[in-house]
Amino acid sequence: MIPINAPQIGKEEIEAVVKVMKSGGLTHGLGSGPKVTEFESSFSRFVKAKHGIAMNSGTAALHSTLVAAGIGQGDEVILPSFTFVATAEVVMMAGAKPVFVDIDPDTYNICPEKVEKAVTEKTKALMPVDLYGLSADMQHIRKIADEHGLKVIEDAAQAHGATYKGKPPGTFADAACWSFYASKNMTTGEGGMITTNDGKITEKLRLMRSHGEEEKYKSVMVGHNYHMPEMEAAIGCVQLGKLPEFVAKRTRNAGNLSEKLRKAKDLQLPEEPEGYKHGWYLYTVRMKNANRERRDRVVEALRQNGIGALVCYVNPIHLMPFYRKFGKYKLPVTEKASEQVLSLPVHPGVSREQIGFIAETLLRSLS
Repeated sequence: MIPINAPQIGKEEIEAVVKVMKSGGLTHGLGSGPKVTEFESSFSRFVKAKHGIAMNSGTAALHSTLVAAGIGQGDEVILPSFTFVATAEVVMMAGAKPVFVDIDPDTYNICPEKVEKAVTEKTKALMPVDLYGLSADMQHIRKIADEHGLKVIEDAAQAHGATYKGKPPGTFADAACWSFYASKNMTTGEGGMITTNDGKITEKLRLMRSHGEEEKYKSVMVGHNYHMPEMEAAIGCVQLGKLPEFVAKRTRNAGNLSEKLRKAKDLQLPEEPEGYKHGWYLYTVRMKNANRERRDRVVEALRQNGIGALVCYVNPIHLMPFYRKFGKYKLPVTEKASEQVLSLPVHPGVSREQIGFIAETLLRSLS
């Protein structure tokens, strides 16, 4: 099976973990051990942010940032429905209400015009998602936020190595939240990070990740156990150094795959708009004239041939049983995308020959 994504772990990562294990310092009481501190500093420099705050997951990063930004009971947060459920889940965890809006039909990212129409007096934050590795239209979203006095919390969980107008994710946001889950462009196994230029939010985040403690056994606010272990940070330090190469290989594979699929008239291929650099977390095509059943048959055919095709996302959040209670939304672009898209492997472990096989199998399945 050619998996949709696969962690690229080498001897350097193994040696880094062994070194931490031999040191005996596997974690730190306040979540700020030497390897975590090194990883925070290196990653924040990489994305040109003043501060990096490591967490034990991308979900923890999102939740902590909402709370640190003062989002809570009675507030509304605008976000896309076409994303992983954690983006909405953390809004609920913070005590606020998720408000879902539709997406752009070409980029699958949140539509700024729909965002602007959804703003009310209860809106306190916007949460764009950089879906599949392509940044949202952050300059437009920042403008809307500034006009209404809103926070922008960018879900950059899939955007390692991407840029927008030559700048990394987080540039136009109050904070960006990252995931280092095993499938991501770089990994620490699990793990997350917040990058920000806001010193006050940074102070709160460092407290939140360790039970609200400003020093051991002295809590000054409610917090959580969101520590990143030292072994994860050690892996992250090595992976960050390899990230440019990883993204270059993904970009090359994506380009080769697009070249082989251009003759398929019924396919909408992923785009890289002018001013954007795609991170290619997922290579996602749309079967333009298909319904859900036909798309699913093609996905199954790919899997039967050893290709780990994936549908992200088969169930938009606003249609999930738990989230239906927050209103009957009409999101036609989101719902159509959920019926027609499928993602194909382009990770660094996929060879040129395998790209050819993936293209041939998809074209055959379509016919």
